[in-house]
Amino acid sequence: MADFSFDIVSEIDRQELANALDQVRKEVTTRYDFKDVPVEIVNDKEELVVTTSNEYKFKAVMEIIKSKLIRRGLSLGILGAEKSELAAGGKLRVTIKLIEGVDSEKAKHINKIIREQMPKVKTVIQREAIRASSKSKDELQAVMNLLKNHPQIAIPLQFTNYR
Repeated sequence: MADFSFDIVSEIDRQELANALDQVRKEVTTRYDFKDVPVEIVNDKEELVVTTSNEYKFKAVMEIIKSKLIRRGLSLGILGAEKSELAAGGKLRVTIKLIEGVDSEKAKHINKIIREQMPKVKTVIQREAIRASSKSKDELQAVMNLLKNHPQIAIPLQFTNYR
């Protein structure tokens, strides 16, 4: 009997992220509470940079960003640590790290969870992904449900490369 497998990854849909940020920019320009308030949102490869006038406006922008991410089907787990600093002209610049990929520590933790709950499923860590394989499709679906609903996994996971 053939083995079935899939990869466990944590990726950001860059196009959906860009669309969500475009929607945020449009909403900020039309909202009354942001009238004459400069708001700049820059999407770098590994981080998001939000520049605005003060902490209050930043929190309001973050609420808009979060609502647009959810609406576009992106997990809030992609937003990492925030680093605030003062920018030119008395503005506030906040850099938000984007979390993508399964690092080795998280991969080991996920691997341990799978081995404890589903001993028949074989897992192999491959750089920023984990390959899970089994003789039964049902066991693999059980692994997917386990990982989706597990409280200790803080990163958004996707399941790709079904075979």
